[in-house]
Parts: sequence; structure tokens; C-alpha cells
Amino acid sequence: MSFSFNPEQKQTVLWLAVGLALALLLVQLAPIMAPFVAAGILAYAMNPAVDWMSARRLSRLPIPREAAVAIVMLVFFATILALALIVIPVVQKQIVQLQEQIPDSLSRLNTFLAPKLQQIGIRVRLDGVGVKRLISQYFSTSSDDIWAAVLASAKAGGVALLSWLVTLSLVPIALFYLLLDWHGLLARIESTIPRRWVAHAAKLACEVDDLLAQYLRGQLAVMLALCAYYSAALALAGLDVAISVGIITGLLIFIPYLGFGLGLVLALIAALLQYDGLHGVVLIAGIYGVGQFLESFILTPRLVGERIGLHPLTVIFALLAFGHLFGFVGVLLALPASAILSVAFRHLRAYYLDSSFYRQL
Repeated sequence: MSFSFNPEQKQTVLWLAVGLALALLLVQLAPIMAPFVAAGILAYAMNPAVDWMSARRLSRLPIPREAAVAIVMLVFFATILALALIVIPVVQKQIVQLQEQIPDSLSRLNTFLAPKLQQIGIRVRLDGVGVKRLISQYFSTSSDDIWAAVLASAKAGGVALLSWLVTLSLVPIALFYLLLDWHGLLARIESTIPRRWVAHAAKLACEVDDLLAQYLRGQLAVMLALCAYYSAALALAGLDVAISVGIITGLLIFIPYLGFGLGLVLALIAALLQYDGLHGVVLIAGIYGVGQFLESFILTPRLVGERIGLHPLTVIFALLAFGHLFGFVGVLLALPASAILSVAFRHLRAYYLDSSFYRQL
């Protein structure tokens, strides 16, 4: 039995093969695609602001798109810098306080543990003098191994740091050019779609765009709600750095684990330095436990999941599934990717229900 293809079928197979080859090439280039993907995501989120600003008039003259892009990017990176200026002083203050508290903490630890360790035959001092002696003995007995490990770590860390610096430097450059030519880029993508699929593809793109806009608004609502909750709860607990730590936790909550983890660490350190005993630590841990429950099971499913048409259980499953498959990046992109997949699944379901395979008795 032989198969023959007409010219149209041959072209279809050819272009499908080319598309598959391009997809495989992108998979192979994944390690260097990170800054461009990040820039693309930021460009999608920032383009409405650029369009709005470029439509304004300054002294009866329209604002050039180049100037609008520069202004929007300046505001964005100024916001990032302001957030860093909030975080860094808090961390520096806590480091200084921690250094001042370490001798007293070690003395209390030595008073509490040393007698119990002596009862089981372990004689060690856990105060400042004893810790210094232990460190000196360890360095003197294994200095060669330590230096080898330090040099190896420095080499690996230097390569990783250089890679991160290159990535971070490429993001604003790629972001500028993407924002500058955003509509032209979309037009070129649209022009490559087969003409018989253009109308359907445009409809799908509009639905996805609407869902992602709903997602961004919902995520912003979650961030603002958590900023208010953590700031108010930590202030009621009497924490000195309640407002700054609460704002940090709420604003960074869109990055899974990072915002919650960083805020929790800063708050626990502040509680250890400010309160006598463990009651303050337990109180702060309880506040963050309630906050995590609110975010995971109430705010995100309601404010984000319902806006993009996803059931709360679907939101939780998507976070777990994408995190398992793609790690940290998967968790970060779980909800927007699920929104896109929900549009495709809705159209696939409608096509299936309208097919003869489903309708035939």
C-alpha cells in the first residue's frame, strides 16, 4: 500500500516539521532564554501603560513612544529600587541588633545547656569564648579541606553570579526594544498565521488577553490585601518594624515562597531581638501561619481564581502540578498558564461536543 500526498498536504507536513524543529530548538536554548522570557512577561504587563502614556499630549504634541517607554520603565525600576530601600535598612538594622545580642544569647544558651551536656559526659562551653575555641580547633585541624571547599564554592559561585549579572543586564535592554516595537511584533506574529486560522486565533488571543488582565488585577488585589493584613497584625503584636516587614511580605507575595519566606525570617529575627522569651516568636509565627492560610485558601482562589474562571481546587492543583513539573518557574507561571489552557480546553470541549464522534448514537 502506498500513500501519496497532494501539494497542499506536502506543504502542511513541511511547515509542521519546521514548526516542530523550531520548538525543539527553543527547548535546547532554554538556558539562555530566561532574560527574554522575563522581558516578554514584563512587556506584556507594561504595554497598556505605555499605550496610555503615548496617547497623551504634552503641549499639544503627542508623547513619542520612545519617551513613553522610557518613562514607564523608569517608574517600574524606581519602584523596585524603593522596595530594595525598604528592605535593606530593615535587614541592616536587624543584623546590627543580632550582632549585639549574640554574646548574651550564647551565655544564656550555655547556662541552659552546658549542665545538661555535662550530665551525659560532654564538656563544652557554648558562650562566646567556647565557640571561638571550637572554631579555632576546627580550622587548625582541617584547614586544607576548608580552603579547598571555599575555593571550589567561590569558583562555582563566581560563575553563577556572573551568569545572573548577564541575565539581569539583558532584561532591561530586551524590555525596552520589546515595548518599543510591541504592536509591530504582534502584527508580524499575526501575519505568519495561516489565513484560514487568523479569525479563530485572534478570538483565542482576545480571550487569553482578557483572562490575563483579570489575573493581574486579581493578583494586585491579593498583594494589597496581604500588605494591609501583615502590617496591621504585626503592628498589633507590637513589632517595631511592623509596617516595613508587612509591606515587604505583601508586595513580594506574587513570587511564591520568596515573599512569605523573607517576611517570616525578618519578622522572626525582629521578634527574637525585641521580645524576651519565645512568646513573641510564637505570636509572629501564628500571624504568618494565618496569613499563609488566607492567601492559599481564600484570597488567591477567590480574587484570582474566580476572576480567571478557575475553581479554587483547580487553582491549588495548578500550583502543585506546575511546581512539581517545572519547579520555581512553574509555580510562578501556574495561574496565567492555567488561564491560557482553560481557554484552549473550553474551545476543545465545544469542538468535541459538536463533533459527530460525540453526537452519533
